Amino acid sequence: MPLFVIVRHGQSQWNAENRFTGNTDTPLTDLGRQEARAAGVLLNAHQPLNFSIGFTSVLQRAIETMTLILEEIDQTDLPIERSAALNERMYGDLQGMNKAEAEVRFGAEQIFCWRRSYTERPPHGETLEETRTRVVAYFQSTILPHLQADESVLVVAHGNSLRALLMDIEHISPEDIEKVELATGTPRQYHYDLETGEFQLLPK
Repeated sequence: MPLFVIVRHGQSQWNAENRFTGNTDTPLTDLGRQEARAAGVLLNAHQPLNFSIGFTSVLQRAIETMTLILEEIDQTDLPIERSAALNERMYGDLQGMNKAEAEVRFGAEQIFCWRRSYTERPPHGETLEETRTRVVAYFQSTILPHLQADESVLVVAHGNSLRALLMDIEHISPEDIEKVELATGTPRQYHYDLETGEFQLLPK
């Protein structure tokens, strides 16, 4: 069965500063680079790897994370496709704002709703539902055919774009996705069943 691996990029500069990042193109921190390399080491430790293709967003923190992972697994010649469809969710007026300061201004309950809810929209931003629409459309049209062709695939993207994808491949409800958090630099691995089209989550 082909292997499907998703990884949230390593810590970014605005992650470290506790700021809403959204689709702002912020770089990795030194810790983020360490996390990316550690993800590659972890992948190598579990099983022989032979990815056929990789996918990232067009944001530098995802691109650099992919590069560092590929260095660790000795697949630096892997073909990579980049798409804005995998970009982080747009947080609108919140982007660049310190999260603690935002809680003081808008209230902790409202900030939680904007961050975790499926349908709540930050001011001038994007809902998780809208993020899911673009991510899943790209996944089904561009990524899934590689898995169906028995090719292993590596995707490096962002917390919310990957949460949106998880709703489909793990059949997570809009209510339950509020509780799902993906750590930076931590691979999530699946086998794709060619007969059933289902994804089997592998142990960490």
